[in-house]
Amino acid sequence: MGEAPLATALEEKRARLERSLRVLESALLAFSGGVDSSFLLRTAHDVLGDRLTALTSVSPTNPEADTTEAIAAARALGVRHLIVASNELEVPGYAANPTNRCYLCKDRLYEICAAEARARGIATILDGVNVDDLGDYRPGLQAAREHGVRHLLVEAEITKDDLRAMSLALGLPSWDRPASPCLSSRFPYGTLITPERLRMVAGAEDRLRQLGFRTLRVRFHGNVGRVEIGVDELPRLDDPALRRAVTDAVHSEGFEEVIVDRRGFRSGSLNAGIVGAGNR
Repeated sequence: MGEAPLATALEEKRARLERSLRVLESALLAFSGGVDSSFLLRTAHDVLGDRLTALTSVSPTNPEADTTEAIAAARALGVRHLIVASNELEVPGYAANPTNRCYLCKDRLYEICAAEARARGIATILDGVNVDDLGDYRPGLQAAREHGVRHLLVEAEITKDDLRAMSLALGLPSWDRPASPCLSSRFPYGTLITPERLRMVAGAEDRLRQLGFRTLRVRFHGNVGRVEIGVDELPRLDDPALRRAVTDAVHSEGFEEVIVDRRGFRSGSLNAGIVGAGNR
């Protein structure tokens, strides 16, 4: 697969990342299949070869499509890929959905990574956190610090826009993939998370994707499903037939009422009031 030329600033960042990788004895990458970790997977594979192992945690809180894409990406590169079953709902306190839910999730993930790294003699654990992630409410970063996880994209000062540009230059199909955080992020803090409710949200979002929407969330508010659609896709809802199809799709997954948020998709919209509190 050929590479398109990059601007000098991006070339320098990528070179910095490659230098950091080159000195690693071996690495295990917590691999979600998203834009960030897919770029890091490709770059780390280019540098480390068979000294790289990817690990994907499969859980009721993760969209199935993400796991499928992660498996396909690792297979395409020939990267050793571990698929480990997990269930955050079994972590004490997680299902109650406290404001540090992300910490509980990442702590479980990194415990799994650490155990696999020890068993296989792997020296370093990596993740796909980038510079932009530092500005949102992400208590999972504390868990990463506690487990000694390296954020090589941050160390190389790589942003999300950088990742998309470099991924496009590499020809990675993930370059324009919408963000896909865990399904628990659709629940306001303090709202109980259950397997049934996760299935409702996942099913509703799958049906909306079948209608052709790319960037979306279905937020869980009890009997109400609040739909957020990418701002650039909102004009499609001017079609009355499509609006009805959206409402019917969400209704069909068990929501009694459907509200389409005309402000469109807003990343981290349920974090209002606590942004930044978990990263310090």
